[in-house]
Amino acid sequence: MMLGLDPESDFQSPDAEVYMHFMRSHCCYDAIPTSCKLVVFDISLEIKKAFVALVANGVRAAPLWDSKTQSFVGMLTITDFINILHRYYRSPLVQIYEVEEHKIETWRDVYLQGSLKPLVYISPSNSLFDAVYSLIKHKIHRLPVIEPVSGNVLHILTHKRILKFLHIFGSTIPKPHFLKKTVQELCVGTFRDVAVVHETAPIYAALEIFVDRRVSALPVINDAGRVVGLYSRFDVIHLAAQKTYNNLDISVREALQQRTVCLEGVLTCYPHETMENIIDRITEEQVHRLVLVDENQYPRGIVSLSDILQALVLTPAGIDALRS
Repeated sequence: MMLGLDPESDFQSPDAEVYMHFMRSHCCYDAIPTSCKLVVFDISLEIKKAFVALVANGVRAAPLWDSKTQSFVGMLTITDFINILHRYYRSPLVQIYEVEEHKIETWRDVYLQGSLKPLVYISPSNSLFDAVYSLIKHKIHRLPVIEPVSGNVLHILTHKRILKFLHIFGSTIPKPHFLKKTVQELCVGTFRDVAVVHETAPIYAALEIFVDRRVSALPVINDAGRVVGLYSRFDVIHLAAQKTYNNLDISVREALQQRTVCLEGVLTCYPHETMENIIDRITEEQVHRLVLVDENQYPRGIVSLSDILQALVLTPAGIDALRS
């Protein structure tokens, strides 16, 4: 990840700090919508039912409740589903349908031992600046907002929600000059060693890249090396909905054609586009990232919500949470 952090950088001018101050002056409660869906799972629920429920409710993650300790102990996300598939699909000892019978707590206790991290959460009175820092530093995409007195989860904050809040309410504040610069000039995004997947590769190969590289989406390329699609972690959850996860040898191209709903297509941007244009597009299209391509549609990088929030909010504060 390259960021212009030298003293003469565009992010060091006084006007560059407006979004940082905006985020520090608003608390998490301000960004919570008046009405939204929240799904909570008890850890005694079967894994299979949990993932089907995620799909049925159109949510990407759910806080996990432990009845014994009467507390929230973690989150169940699409990453868990990917890890389960990746771990057991090739396993001669455990059939994938056996894993389905596992309860969430079994999966957490037996298979995540050693890597069980405490739940990262935030209080509604904390600033949105703290929320951005927490999301990027911990490399998570869901941040539960927990009311400290009752212990209830009020909302799950995401990069997308925070950027939308900034886009709507930040329109009243003067725009920093660096928004007129190109993403290439500002070095916002990942430009080196971009993980891609060939359209004829099996789904299992994409899962391996998700696990090994810890990326959230893969530009799909054809024989000519041009970008023809995007396969994201969220697409994997449709394997649960369609119960097709016993066949992970189908190609990425086939999997994309089988999508029941039209999810985010491949949205691209060019190195010569301004930061302002890219923020407008990513917000309006409600996607998590844009694939940076050249004029021949060859992949040159990825510009994600994390990259944008790092540049708008944290870099002017002298913090690089992406690499810390």
